[in-house]
Formats: sequence, C-alpha cells, structure tokens
Amino acid sequence: MIRTRSAPSPTGFMHVGNLRTSLYCYLFAKKNKGQYLLRIEDTDQTRFMPGATEDIYASLRWAGLLYDEGPDVGGPNGPYIQSQRSEIYNAEVSKLLNEGKAYRCFCSPQRLEAMREEQQAKGEASRYDGKCLSLSKEELITLEASKAPHVIRFRMSEKEYKYMDIMRGELAFPVGSADDFVLIKSDGFPVYHFANIVDDHYMKISHVIRGEEWLSSLPKHLALYEAFGWNHPEFIHLPLLLSKTKKKLSKRDGDVSVRDYIAKGYLPEALLNFILLLGWNPGTDKELFTKEEMIEAFSFERLNKSGAVFDLEKLDWMNSHYIRGKNISELFSLSLPYFESAGLIVKTEDPSLWKTAAGRNISRNYLEKIVGIEKERVKKLSDFADTDRVGFFFADSLVYEKDLLFWKKMETAQVVQNLTQAKILLEKTLETEFTKEHLRDTIMRWTAETGIKNGEMLWPLRVALTGMKASPDPFEVADVLDKPMCLARLDQALEKLT
Repeated sequence: MIRTRSAPSPTGFMHVGNLRTSLYCYLFAKKNKGQYLLRIEDTDQTRFMPGATEDIYASLRWAGLLYDEGPDVGGPNGPYIQSQRSEIYNAEVSKLLNEGKAYRCFCSPQRLEAMREEQQAKGEASRYDGKCLSLSKEELITLEASKAPHVIRFRMSEKEYKYMDIMRGELAFPVGSADDFVLIKSDGFPVYHFANIVDDHYMKISHVIRGEEWLSSLPKHLALYEAFGWNHPEFIHLPLLLSKTKKKLSKRDGDVSVRDYIAKGYLPEALLNFILLLGWNPGTDKELFTKEEMIEAFSFERLNKSGAVFDLEKLDWMNSHYIRGKNISELFSLSLPYFESAGLIVKTEDPSLWKTAAGRNISRNYLEKIVGIEKERVKKLSDFADTDRVGFFFADSLVYEKDLLFWKKMETAQVVQNLTQAKILLEKTLETEFTKEHLRDTIMRWTAETGIKNGEMLWPLRVALTGMKASPDPFEVADVLDKPMCLARLDQALEKLT
C-alpha cells in the first residue's frame, strides 16, 4: 500500500513549504488509494516552540489535508510524536551498538570545535576524525561508569552509494560523502537522520516526499537502511521555493507561515492551487483545480527540478477568483472576523446586531451590502475590512478637504447647486424606494433633463457620501447608508462649501 507522511518540526509556525510538501503527500496517497500520515518531529527540544504543534494541526485542517493517522487522530503505528518514541529509538540504537555499526563518542564540544578549525585551516571538509573508534574496552567501561557526557555515532561504510531518483535520474554519492554522524545526542534524543529512518520503517512509509535540501543527506539514510537490513522507501526531492530574487524563500521576503496567509484572508482553495503549481505542472494551461481534480492530475513525472518562484501577484489573482465565486452569505461569514478585528464593529448581545465605535447599530444586511459592493474589487478577505477602503461606511462624520468635492474646474456655486439638488431628490425618495436602482434612475434622469455632465453631479455626490477620491459609485454607497445618513453627509458637504 502507498503510505506517505508529513513530518514537520514544531520549531515555528507551519511554513508554506511544509504545506506544499503535505499537499503533494496527500495527493499522491489519495490518487493511489493509499494513506497519508502526520508525524511531529520534535527531537530538537532546544528549538521547540510552544503552540507550534497545535498550529500544524490547525493549518492542515484549514487546508483540508486530513490525515489518516496522526497524533490527534490516532492510528495503529503510533505514537506519532517523536519525543514519545524514545523506547523504540533506544532499542534500535542498541542493535547497532551490539553489531559494531555504531559507537559511543565522548569527544567534548571544545575538541570537536578545535578539530573543525584545524580542518578548515587546511582547506579540508569538516568531518569527525573517528578518535573514539580507537577507545579500548577498558576505557569505554571507565567512561560509561563515570557517566561522562557522550553521543552515539553511526559507523559510516566506506563505499559509494547510488540511488535512482524519480525526478533526477541516477544519483551517485562517492566514498566519503558522509562522516560518522551522530545518531543519539548527549541529551538522549535522537537526531533527525536516525529517528526519521526508524519511524518511516515502523510506520510503513512507502514514499518519502521532501525538499531537495535533504539530497546531501541521502547517503546517510541509505546507509542506515542498509545497516538495519530494511528496504528503503522511494525518495522524491522537491525543488526549493524561491523569492523573486531567486533565493530560498525566507522570512526576509515577507510572510512564510500558513497562519500569515490565513490571517490576511487567503482562502484554502486559492493557497492550495497556488502551491500546487510551485514545482508541478499539469501539462496544460489549466491553473484552477478542485481537490478532486488535483488528485486525478497529480503525478511525480510532472514535477520540475528547478526552484519555483513564489509570486504573490499570482496568488492574489487566484484568491480574488475564488472570492468572486462565493455567494454573499458565505463571504459575510468569512469576512465578519476581519470587520471585528479591524475595530469597525463590536459584538452585542444580539448575534445579528453589531455597533460601531460611536454606538451606531450595524445589521447583517448592512454588512452584506458592503461585501456585495467590494466582492469584485478585493484580493483578500481582509480587504473587506480595510479601513482605508470601507471605513466611511462606519464613520459618523467624514474628514476630508472641501477641494476634493470639485470635479475638474467646477465653480463653488455649481457644486453647491448640484449637491443641494441631490439632497432635494433624496429627501423626496421614500424609504421603501431608497435603493441604488431607484436613486440612479432619479438622479441620472435629472442630469439628463438639465444637461449637466454626469461627472459634475456624481463626483461631488460620491465625495460627499464617502469623503474619498476613489470609492464605489454613489448609488451603491447610498444603498448601504440609510436615508438619514446620506442627508447628514450632504449637509456636512454643503457646510464645507458655504
């Protein structure tokens, strides 16, 4: 059976690179009627970050990458957190010690540092010199009895290792590609290279999908599988995610964690589609896939070897596409937390009613109208609650310079006349007819009858209602604001001009 796994480390919030790897693991397993697992690799306790494990669970659930086995869902091959698997690692490393395939190393950090400095001074690659291999049995007994700090090292075979990679063809690693590397650290925790191999074997992982940064570690892993007498899984090494400067994507390039993109209002379907195409192509011009279509289309043969550039403009385009595809009710629910976190509205005891900072009541219908206006314009869910974009909907009074009310070379008297006429027309409009359609018909009919240019009416009207140079058209805005609020803002504009 095909079995893949995601194996992130809880040393920080989940990286988008980890999400891409998880997506590929999920798609390959599901396409082949296999199983997808989650394992938490927390052996580096010095870098463990509280809350990071929970963030991994939440990120994968948000993305819809539901695993068949894992720490929080259980399964027959647990525990699925490495720090809870010490007995398994101790048993396996004991086998290697007993067979002479591993040994205890008592070299101090100071000696190892001096050794590396000497090697570097000679222009040599840094590698362990095997000093503790020559310890006598008596010396070992004495050192162990004294409980001297030590690590356990793997005795690397002096041989060439070869591997036929699905993407890259035959890979050859010459003799000396790896030194006698550490298996168990002085704190008793296994290193990645050891725990990873043991866990993949006992969890029956058939395909290991990981970043190309692990290519240089492949001879270590092949040597361990050989030492245990285990069949190794297939290894697939993915290209790096790159910034626009073609360097490895890092925090210096902006947001890199999944939670950053969730917080900004990217939809899971958009982020998944985006990262799907970072290193894989379908062989067609198709760019937008449902999850089912992803599963059907995915294959390793269409993976790219070169790094993939993380282009936010492409992600924004995809996200806006999926936003436009949702109905107003869905978008209201998705955008509501952003309105609240932006401080535009606060909750009340009534779940269908909110208030502005000044205490004005805001209904669901009011918010849904704003969402409807902005739906075609936004790139992210957070844009719905961008105060620079929609703050005027929640303000009791507007702050702007009166010069903004003038369209082109209009005279003050003409602006006053047009806004006064707009106020008269709005006052005559019944509350039941106070809709964008009726208001547009009423005002545009008046401009046509009087011969006034559209801009001479619509520009000052829009500024009077929004206080902004760029905003939705005034009829859409008036449809959201009620009649009293529109009249009050027209009065405010007229006061600026007189």
